[in-house]
Amino acid sequence: RAMALNFGMLGFNSLSKDLLKDCGVTGPAQVFGASAIAGFFASFFSLPFDYVKTQVQKMKPDPVTGELPFKGPIDCAMQQVKLGGITRLWTGFPTYYVRIAPHAMITLIAQDQVKKLWGTLGL
Repeated sequence: RAMALNFGMLGFNSLSKDLLKDCGVTGPAQVFGASAIAGFFASFFSLPFDYVKTQVQKMKPDPVTGELPFKGPIDCAMQQVKLGGITRLWTGFPTYYVRIAPHAMITLIAQDQVKKLWGTLGL
């Protein structure tokens, strides 16, 4: 989950900054816009892992047989896809985006400010 979140956050932040710059957006608007776009992609790439993790954490043994519904995360993902199609892994995306995007945005804006500070210090 963390790798997927960081991939979406860091990879798309750099790409978004370049694309926004090409469109004439610079300064704080560029940093804010790129971080918002990166927050979307961080959410998009990490939600399937978070969804499966939550399903595995919530599983309870069958009261009659005592068996768990999933043998592990991969089995859980496969059963979820069979049950509702691949898009089932993105169930709850709007809520997840509202939770993850601000985290990504604050992180990326702070990172940009730290880079600027290092630049002024000659680092």
